[in-house]
Amino acid sequence: MKFSIIVPTLNNLDYLKILISSIEKNSTFDHEIIIHVNENLDNTIEFLKQKKIKYTYSETNIGLCSAVNKAAKLATTQYILYTHDDMYFLPSWDSILKKEIELLDTKFFYLSGTMIQRKGADLTLDAGNDHKDFNEQYLLDNYQKINITDHQGSHWAPHLINKDVWNLVKGFSVEFDPGDGSDSDLNMKLWNCGVRIFKGLNDFKVYHFGSISMRKKKNIIKNNGTKTFLKKWGITPKFFFKYYLKTGCKYDGPLKNPKKPLSYFIGLMICKIKKGFSY
Repeated sequence: MKFSIIVPTLNNLDYLKILISSIEKNSTFDHEIIIHVNENLDNTIEFLKQKKIKYTYSETNIGLCSAVNKAAKLATTQYILYTHDDMYFLPSWDSILKKEIELLDTKFFYLSGTMIQRKGADLTLDAGNDHKDFNEQYLLDNYQKINITDHQGSHWAPHLINKDVWNLVKGFSVEFDPGDGSDSDLNMKLWNCGVRIFKGLNDFKVYHFGSISMRKKKNIIKNNGTKTFLKKWGITPKFFFKYYLKTGCKYDGPLKNPKKPLSYFIGLMICKIKKGFSY
């Protein structure tokens, strides 16, 4: 089973090399890697040409959403897997996804991985703060010792979507460029088209270097993703995660339409008030 691995990057070649190396080393299958290169001030394109890896290119930073959408148009497999360029994929990640897909009787799903970080993640392990002090062997020796349960409502990269569903929702929404809030919006679009399987997989692990990705760099003006989401959908991402995706809860099967206790309506009223003040 092959996936189209879509990666937006912005002058981040040292980390991109680690990502690509991990995919080459730790995959069971031979996947299609497609990079969108913003700016190319660090000779990323020259590296990709040497590796014979597909890419799209823009002279300026067009933002995460536009970059992913552009690269995804080159995908030739049935599955779109989006990841940041500052991640390391751990062994058998694709076999784990293949097994999960084969258990499903629908293409309407959203499967995501579990991030390991030095701090600020569900799983913590110090295998290095950056590409210079990355301790790959220490990570490989210890990542299986830390675990959480499979969980509901995960919306973080890396994530896998059937290409038919990706095309149905038209990928990421470009009004969220350079990227903040884009994952939440994608999940809402998936929910509205009938996806109820939002599953974060413990065994699908990646090491994350702590948001070195293109939307987190210091010279990029961030968008207000929460405000954009609120104006578009009438609720906050936090409300959506709590009542619809049940983010963080143990996975117990496909999600259902939310129950609506009094707290739901109070929260919904607060969202409406916030939306009124957002203009």
